[in-house]
Amino acid sequence: MASAYGARTLNKNDVNYKHFRMINEQQVEDITIDFFYRPHTITLLTGTVLSLMYFAFIRDDSNPDRNLWIGLIVVVSFFLVISVLAFPNGPFTRPHPAIWRIVFGLSVLYFLFLVLLIFLNWDQVKQLMFWFDPNLRYAAREADIMEYAVNCHVITWERIMSHLDIFAFSHFWGWGMKALLIRSYGLCWTISITWELTELFFMHLLPNFAECWWDQLILDILLCNGGGIWMGMTTCRFLEMRTYHWASIKDIHSTTGKIKRAVLQFTPASWTYVRWLDPKSSFQRVAGVYLFMIIWQLTELNTFFLKHIFVFPAHHPLTCCRILFIGVITAPTVRQYYAYLTDTQCKRVGTQCWVFGAIAFLEALACVKFGQDLFSNTQILYVFLWLLCVAFITFVCLFGMVWYAENYGPRQKSLSECEDSGYTEADDWPSEYPKGEFEGDACSAAVRQRSAGSAGSGSGRSKSINGVDK
Repeated sequence: MASAYGARTLNKNDVNYKHFRMINEQQVEDITIDFFYRPHTITLLTGTVLSLMYFAFIRDDSNPDRNLWIGLIVVVSFFLVISVLAFPNGPFTRPHPAIWRIVFGLSVLYFLFLVLLIFLNWDQVKQLMFWFDPNLRYAAREADIMEYAVNCHVITWERIMSHLDIFAFSHFWGWGMKALLIRSYGLCWTISITWELTELFFMHLLPNFAECWWDQLILDILLCNGGGIWMGMTTCRFLEMRTYHWASIKDIHSTTGKIKRAVLQFTPASWTYVRWLDPKSSFQRVAGVYLFMIIWQLTELNTFFLKHIFVFPAHHPLTCCRILFIGVITAPTVRQYYAYLTDTQCKRVGTQCWVFGAIAFLEALACVKFGQDLFSNTQILYVFLWLLCVAFITFVCLFGMVWYAENYGPRQKSLSECEDSGYTEADDWPSEYPKGEFEGDACSAAVRQRSAGSAGSGSGRSKSINGVDK
């Protein structure tokens, strides 16, 4: 029975296999510059062997600490080389699939590091931190040297401007990126509001969560959160309206055009319209969206608890690199989770989504293990009220999104929604299913319309884009 089931899931003609392959290992179509997409395995092997010969026999190994550093860097580097050779592309192919394989490899390394970390004791963790950066011996928490939410009744222009620093800009830019990933005003605003409530309920554990009312309402929610959400969603609308018709770089004769095409390689090859909920959403889909928002809150909380428990300053490179790294791996994670949640043919989450979930829970586990003194001061009532408020606000948000979609949403599916199933091209439909069976008559009409329109050289409804590879 098990072997038969395994054979069925590995069958390349199986519908579920094709849907999973679409989100877990997206393929590049219409390759015109073959050099950048050939494996080059022999060249890579030769470079690997020569590098090992240099680091093993030629370099000076008299410094023990430097030996450990070089060895660690080489191990990570060669693991990423193996990642390029063996790991899946993920749901994205721009600017190059190898980059997303490296990102997945880094997430696996970070996951394994967290597994190792939870088996160490506190003294070993401190030794590891001080070996990495000796200056951490003298690091202090911001909460121990700064005061928060003092003299809130004093509101001056100078004081307001003093809060508009690099952290405020990072806050604004971060919400712009979150909106690009989530692509929903409802979910973004719900996460924004529930996060401010999270800060209030966990203020007794993290003093830096304390803020003046005008800082929290005006600067945080309205300016940084609201401005970032608006910027991100405006960018989404712009990308949704574009017609993605990529031309080969070999067909571009001007130098300016070739440079523009090279720059556009770092932009999306296509853009998918996202609708997390609709009037026909099942309970499982609503529960999945709720779980998504809870994990998002957990990941945000991990950022503050990690730097508080392990005493990393906010400006430390490890803190900044972790935030950037989590932001990068969130992009394929959200795409894979959305496909799993909304596509009935997708029966399992992508590998990057799985690793991201494991990382989020392992970070929380590390915080609980090494922050027992901190969490011993936890007021259970506040945590209970936090869970209750997050659940209630999330339920209201999801209900409002479904009600809006039912009363003001589009009456039939758009072409971009049909494309979200991954099988809108004539050659991609499984032979055992007739076209239109997955998404209904609206999608069938949209597919037929695009199939008829794509018979020529391209769409004439909007400006084409000089480019080629996905």
